[in-house]
Amino acid sequence: MIKKPKTQSGVAVMERKWGLLMALPAILGLLFITVGPMIASFVISLTDWRIGSDVNFIGLNNYKEMFTEDHLVRKSLFATTYYTIGSVPLVIILAFFVSILLNQKVKGQAFFRTMFYLPVIVPSIANSMLWLWLFNPDFGLLNSILKQGGLPGSDWIYSERMAIPSLILMSTWGIGNAVVIFLAGLQGVPTHLYEAVEVDGGNAFHKLIHVTLPMMTPTIFFNLIMSLIGTFQVFSEAYVMTEGGPNNKTLFYVFYLYRTAFRETKMGYASALAWLLFLIIMALTVIVFITSKKWVYYEGEERT
Repeated sequence: MIKKPKTQSGVAVMERKWGLLMALPAILGLLFITVGPMIASFVISLTDWRIGSDVNFIGLNNYKEMFTEDHLVRKSLFATTYYTIGSVPLVIILAFFVSILLNQKVKGQAFFRTMFYLPVIVPSIANSMLWLWLFNPDFGLLNSILKQGGLPGSDWIYSERMAIPSLILMSTWGIGNAVVIFLAGLQGVPTHLYEAVEVDGGNAFHKLIHVTLPMMTPTIFFNLIMSLIGTFQVFSEAYVMTEGGPNNKTLFYVFYLYRTAFRETKMGYASALAWLLFLIIMALTVIVFITSKKWVYYEGEERT
């Protein structure tokens, strides 16, 4: 018996079924690991649930308390915003120029690239413990260097004034991810554009301003988004190094959320805090996406 060949529409249906079957694990993971818990957290945020107690529906009272009664929410948002404003530009600028240096054809290029990326693979807790020693006002390395140079030492994270600037300085230790992404972007810049600048009599500065920066704006845009999301979720520094002190100066928002949920066991209120953080990050991301039309250049894109 001769089998009839499958029609083109039948092949398309089979491909669609197999495609859905192959994508099913990812779809189920998204539903049960991401979307499901998000919906559950929103429902919990409308209750006064504490671990070990009864659950009562209280509507938007948790959100009302956040904005009208809880002064620690404002303190934690201020600390997180301060850290973000200081850390994000510093990390992006430093990572960008380090990536340019690491993109040069010099001996030991692979070694230097590895050295700049190594801190990223060190666990954040280990990094925090290392920087606790560096920041020690009595025998820490940083104060020792300052004293060797005839400069006064600092209390670093133990000072209300210097606590967040110290952690901003610490954030430069983890520029490895941004550096790798910038390096990938630099590899994609067409060399003939640099050659055109040389033909016109341009120097390295002209290449940077007129070629490298415009061509790297999509990569800068990506790193900016990821850095914003990451800094608003900073946690381990406060958890390991400062416990939110001194005087709540480093009470970062996620650390306050953790403390509310797992120390005070106020799961309903902590869920409301989590949703506020989600809305803040989403709003910032949307703003960056909207403004990106003014400064992000894509090759082949027509400008009006």
